[in-house]
Amino acid sequence: MEILKNIVLEKEGFKPILMDFFYKKSIQNMPIVIFCHGYKGFKDWGAWDLVGKKFANNNFFFIKFNFSHNGGTVETPIDFPDLEAFGNNNFSHELNDLERVLDFISCEKSVFKNIDLNNIFLIGHSRGGGTCAIKAAENKNIKGLISWAGVSDFESRFNIGSKEFKKWKSSGVKFVENGRTKQKMPHYFQFYLDFKNNAKRFDVKSAVNMLKIPYLIIHGDKDKAVKINEGYDLHSWNKNNKLIIIKNGEHTFGSKHPWEENILPKDLQSVVSQSIDYINSYLNF
Repeated sequence: MEILKNIVLEKEGFKPILMDFFYKKSIQNMPIVIFCHGYKGFKDWGAWDLVGKKFANNNFFFIKFNFSHNGGTVETPIDFPDLEAFGNNNFSHELNDLERVLDFISCEKSVFKNIDLNNIFLIGHSRGGGTCAIKAAENKNIKGLISWAGVSDFESRFNIGSKEFKKWKSSGVKFVENGRTKQKMPHYFQFYLDFKNNAKRFDVKSAVNMLKIPYLIIHGDKDKAVKINEGYDLHSWNKNNKLIIIKNGEHTFGSKHPWEENILPKDLQSVVSQSIDYINSYLNF
């Protein structure tokens, strides 16, 4: 298996994107899986490397990457050394980042000689699930979509009209503590303004309604971060989708950071295996 870590995707005027690739050189026409992390996430979190290896061992070309404004840097891709970038993140940046990755693999065929550009699948965890749903509705090159504990709505998370929202608007910034690193992570009010100015585009329900591709939703019924009701909502909005509920499954399906074992936790192993089976059932159709 080939594992290429921290490949830098540069673009003038934009922050760099760091990518990881997992694949087997010997396999021809590999379907592509692009994984998008969620809020306060990063590509090297927890067991995501083991997820990449699992997909590669099943003959997929697996890509995971850091969103350009996730708070990581080229030099320090793990955790959040660049809180200014984190504070300036928004949905537009994340959708543009995903499009940059899609453009890269499409334009660099000489680099990836054995990939199958007719079979590109997106997997998004948590907020990344909503981002992937919107991109899948916009980009006709996406063959299928999988949501792991994915969000069904962005707007409700702003708590518009609340005292906290009014304070945020007035001060221009609010801080959220990272429970693991204890950092006070800023959110500048531009995050909401970006949403407000693109509310129609950023409507996850509308995007899911538009989808004409296979769509798998996997959600744990004990998820405290993104409630199971959001999985039910996603499932109810489109006839082309399928819902799998992980009994007693939590938001990260048993994984944590750091993940020091060399095997996937039981629930995440089930999530990955069922995702692979789902994709395989739609290949070449």
